[in-house]
Amino acid sequence: MSDFGPLKLHVPEPVGRPGDEPDFSYIDIPKAGGVRMPAVDADAKDIRDLAYTMIRVMDDEGEPVGEWAKYVNDEMALKGLRDMLKVRAFDARMFMSQRQGKTSFYIQCTGEEAIACAHQMALEKGDMNFPTYRQQGLLISQDFPMVDMMCQIFSNEKDMLKGRQLPVLYTSKEYGFFSISGNLGTQYIQAVGWAMASAIKGDTKIASAWIGDGSTAESDFHASLVFASVYKAPVILNVVNNQWAISSFQGIAGGQQSTFASRGHGFGIPSLRVDGNDYFAVYAASKWAAERARRNLGPTLIEWVTYRAGGHSTSDDPSKYRPKGEEEAWPLGDPIERLKAHLIKKGLWSDERHEQMIAEIEQEVLDAAKEAESHGTLHSGPKPSTRDMFEGVFKEMPRHLREQRQKLGV
Repeated sequence: MSDFGPLKLHVPEPVGRPGDEPDFSYIDIPKAGGVRMPAVDADAKDIRDLAYTMIRVMDDEGEPVGEWAKYVNDEMALKGLRDMLKVRAFDARMFMSQRQGKTSFYIQCTGEEAIACAHQMALEKGDMNFPTYRQQGLLISQDFPMVDMMCQIFSNEKDMLKGRQLPVLYTSKEYGFFSISGNLGTQYIQAVGWAMASAIKGDTKIASAWIGDGSTAESDFHASLVFASVYKAPVILNVVNNQWAISSFQGIAGGQQSTFASRGHGFGIPSLRVDGNDYFAVYAASKWAAERARRNLGPTLIEWVTYRAGGHSTSDDPSKYRPKGEEEAWPLGDPIERLKAHLIKKGLWSDERHEQMIAEIEQEVLDAAKEAESHGTLHSGPKPSTRDMFEGVFKEMPRHLREQRQKLGV
């Protein structure tokens, strides 16, 4: 007879399901400005605590406080507000377009706008992002042509990728935006490899890798950390913890056992945990990590704590798996409203100017959508040529592809 009872498998459960009240008591939110900013060359073992707390710059009144606030300036704040409003308006228009049948699906980043927009501002021309499908702010904050993004979403004749990628899987070498991978996790390995190549060549450009909380459970994530740490690759390893991976909550990926930032500790990688809805905190942490990479100090892992306010995609209904109103109860608030409050307090903004800017941006997005739609949408208008699927794949087209193209008559 065994001295022990039967074994039991532990299956993590979220704190709330449909019908329950929203509960974010599991998130410990420290006082803004209370987390120290270490020297950029700090050793990973000396800043272990920064993976368990949360770097915050804006207090409840919108005032930037603490050591990390040294990066704050008015010009950056005004640009950040416009960038985030533009991303949100773009999302809203594309969501509507999907509902109208103009594209097959769309993925919004509502509530997460500060992460991509502020991070991009901390990078330099030539740096390369390896994003997931919720970092459209990396492009929009650089004023990448929205018409080009929309044409890719609509898969029309002006689609820059000629129908080779699913909607929202953009790419642009000029804007430092590596082709989005539909296979989650692979972009992390690609980012580390690209960063290693940059170092081997003696270049000055760094990489920035992106992944969601759910995909950190992929083996690609852990393999990437091995190479990044061993070779001190000049890369920023971003983990966007928006609490939900499609319909599974972050605990399924290990978020109940420890923070995602702490995963860097096993590899000796300096790790930060940051309020992802605080534009200033995102910018400050990104600048710190980018400087480390440029000074050959190796990778930095950053967990951005945020919340996916909308569905996973236009195919998802979050009311089926999480409490009603959970997005309004999110304790870190709305990144746009927080930055707006800061600017109003400083006398640099007003509710009237805010409404005027929203109207201007919405018109800009609408004009771009009309132009993109003039080149066709999913079910109407011209499409990329069938011939395009054979081009740009091999330097010299192999015989079997030539034969297939001839059979199609293209």
